Amino acid sequence: MLSTTDFRKGLRIKIEGEPYYIIDFQHARTAQRRAFVRTRLKNIKTGAVLERTFSAGETFEEPDFEDKWMQYLYSSGDEFHFMDSKTYEQTILNVEQLGDYRWYLKENGEYRILFFEGKPVSLDLPASVILKIVETDPAIKGDSVTNITKSATLETGLKVKVPLFIKEGDSIKIDTRTGEYLERA
Repeated sequence: MLSTTDFRKGLRIKIEGEPYYIIDFQHARTAQRRAFVRTRLKNIKTGAVLERTFSAGETFEEPDFEDKWMQYLYSSGDEFHFMDSKTYEQTILNVEQLGDYRWYLKENGEYRILFFEGKPVSLDLPASVILKIVETDPAIKGDSVTNITKSATLETGLKVKVPLFIKEGDSIKIDTRTGEYLERA
């Protein structure tokens, strides 16, 4: 069992049968009242953010989580197929579970998938990924002095803004949290 004294950012807890992780928390106490903890929680299944206040010392059930490293195989329609490299067991995640993370998946890449009570719930991505540019406008000589950007399409279908000196075939590093260009790789 977990208590409010165990709270820290990123801690996973189970509230009313749903898995959450703590985004932020603050211990507080007012005069002549019992201490309490204000929290911001994110539902792992739906992504919804919830603000909730708990009494100090309140206990919570630990969720049944399991992390597995799985290899991304391919996508078919709205389904993305992953395989456990040790057991060769396959798992399917849909577009709703992945959200925008689907734009950063490379075939044969290893990703950590979070399972809740035996069912796949979400995917953890690294902070940045390296992807190849498949389509962009050619650079115009002399336009490299200012911070002008152009649109580029990556191998996964993601469209990003890149500096003018980037050309087709280049590999670039993308921030998976913001979807922005970081640097040429």
